[in-house]
Amino acid sequence: MDAVGVTGLLGLCMIFFARIIDMSCNTVRILFLVRGRRVIAGCIGFFEVMVYMVVLGYILGGGKTLSFPALIAYCGGFASGNYVGSWLEERLMDTFILAEVFMDDNAEARLSVDAVRGMGLGATVVSGTGRSGPKLVVKIFCRRSDLGTVEKLFMDQGFVTISDVKRCSGGWFPKRL
Repeated sequence: MDAVGVTGLLGLCMIFFARIIDMSCNTVRILFLVRGRRVIAGCIGFFEVMVYMVVLGYILGGGKTLSFPALIAYCGGFASGNYVGSWLEERLMDTFILAEVFMDDNAEARLSVDAVRGMGLGATVVSGTGRSGPKLVVKIFCRRSDLGTVEKLFMDQGFVTISDVKRCSGGWFPKRL
């Protein structure tokens, strides 16, 4: 206890627990980014880097910390960078997605499926039964940039889920892909 001292031990504990908070925020922030929740990710990132910078300043500055305006500017830049980076990724990386639409099996649904196919996109229709009767599950493989059009077609007809496609092979692809 003499070599480290009580003050040194408290400092080490502060660093240890601050790092737990920092890395927990980091993990949650990345998961929100992956799910497209960039505003929440930016807010978490703000506090994540604040904890990191306060502790880093404490360690490297011999117990001193950054000025409050400098800390806010740094944290704000980090949070904004999360938002902008996620926005850029969404715009620049037009990756493949799988949209699944769960809806009632009726004439309007069949017309929407035909409209998707008329756009040059593939639509696989699976029949099923839900709580209130016959249902269709329409699986549409497309680029992320086509998602808005697909969602508009099915907006009032059912429940839409979106999944990123990491890899695909075989099958039918529209010529424009």
